[in-house]
Amino acid sequence: MPLILPGNVASATAATTYSIANSCRFNYADDPYLSFTPSSAMDTKKWTISFWIKKADITESTSGTRVIGFNDGSNEDFVEFFYDPAYDVLKFDAGDGRLVTNRIFRDPAAWYHIVAVWDSANATAGNRMRLYVNGVEETSFATDTNPSLNDDAAIGGTGSPIWIGGDETSRNIKGYLAEIAMCDGQAYAASDFGEFDEDSPTIWKPKDISGLTFGTSGFWLDFEDSSALGNDVSGNNNDFAVTSGLLAVDQATDTPTNNFATLNPLLTSSYTTLSEGNTTSFGNTSTDNGQTSATICPNAGKWYAEVKYRTVVSTSWPRAGMYQIDTDVFGRMLNGNSPGTKNYECSLGSNGTLYYNGTSTSSWGSSLSSGDILNIAVDCDNGACYLGIDGSWQNSGDPTSGASRTGAGVTWTPATQSTGISIGCTDYNGSYCDWNFGNPSYANTSDAADANGYGAFEYAPPSGYLALCTKNLGSDGG
Repeated sequence: MPLILPGNVASATAATTYSIANSCRFNYADDPYLSFTPSSAMDTKKWTISFWIKKADITESTSGTRVIGFNDGSNEDFVEFFYDPAYDVLKFDAGDGRLVTNRIFRDPAAWYHIVAVWDSANATAGNRMRLYVNGVEETSFATDTNPSLNDDAAIGGTGSPIWIGGDETSRNIKGYLAEIAMCDGQAYAASDFGEFDEDSPTIWKPKDISGLTFGTSGFWLDFEDSSALGNDVSGNNNDFAVTSGLLAVDQATDTPTNNFATLNPLLTSSYTTLSEGNTTSFGNTSTDNGQTSATICPNAGKWYAEVKYRTVVSTSWPRAGMYQIDTDVFGRMLNGNSPGTKNYECSLGSNGTLYYNGTSTSSWGSSLSSGDILNIAVDCDNGACYLGIDGSWQNSGDPTSGASRTGAGVTWTPATQSTGISIGCTDYNGSYCDWNFGNPSYANTSDAADANGYGAFEYAPPSGYLALCTKNLGSDGG
């Protein structure tokens, strides 16, 4: 099961009638955002914003991170994650109203669905601004300021842009956005955009919104055109301009209906920096090495991942492989223990040294240079981890060998020696790793999928091995 269970993501065992194919990855350092300037005025008294977000950061900057906003030069309307009164609260400002949640949002493994409703003509003051999270209306607020009756929102004027993913002051988000909709002149509820799964009633999932009324200046971004990430599919053609910080490769397949593993900032040392939607790790200091590992930690099934050693800085770093999940994994990872320093774990250093069971074997594999890809195949059912380089399994390894575990880097007895595994690495002094759990932040030449059709890998996963994503967890163990 996942180390952090993304409770709003439908598994493959549930009847999913609507699927979101793509999201957009926002990497803060690239200053990415989308902008659109309405050519006609919107309804200043009624509109609804809906979006899905998977956060890559667990603590907002003191300027906040703006998901969507409008600034006419003197007034602002926006939905953002903020730092006051606590880090990672949700803030909705419009007209002279404001909602700031007591709830905090710090799950880097889950997709959140947010709906913000502006309805200033509503006779009930408490219904003029409403926030929904994963299908449930928020009612506990640190700040709850109702707008006056028939108050005009700033969103609605012409000549000033609406921003998504940040703004001109670089309050950019870190993470993924999917299915962003603005319905001009409509006060919709969350149930117009999603529904609870009939088989798993605590799971909130998206539904087809093509039948909604978007109004003249409304829009719907589905990110299915990588060459035009700002394409509006509402029928209005209110397309957004795309900054240079967003490229075709930022189109992602990590979505609310198939959530892929990423690196987990809650299991990342201060000596490691994550970026690109938590798919890149960087050793940020020569003081010590830093560790990180994946958000999805299965204890059954067979799983495949790739790691591009983008920058090799020494004979040992970076070092990628597999951790065992146990009672002290948090302490080990946050205090300098690389995969392989404990029993039933392993990793491969850039010089080809295998680190396993607290020891090492030099020349176990070939050395890796910058740009090489480490292949990792973990067989949780038989208890084995195999390591390869650029599609060649080291030590004559055979991931399909089953119980014989031929050429594995490390083996264990699943029933007594493992409660789950996590794929991860150690970086040091400028080493870079680009991670691919099936949803890479870099372009492959082959985009090979697993047997279920999920993932985009440089090398085809071995027979029976799958990408780490929720649809595979639901159907094939974990």
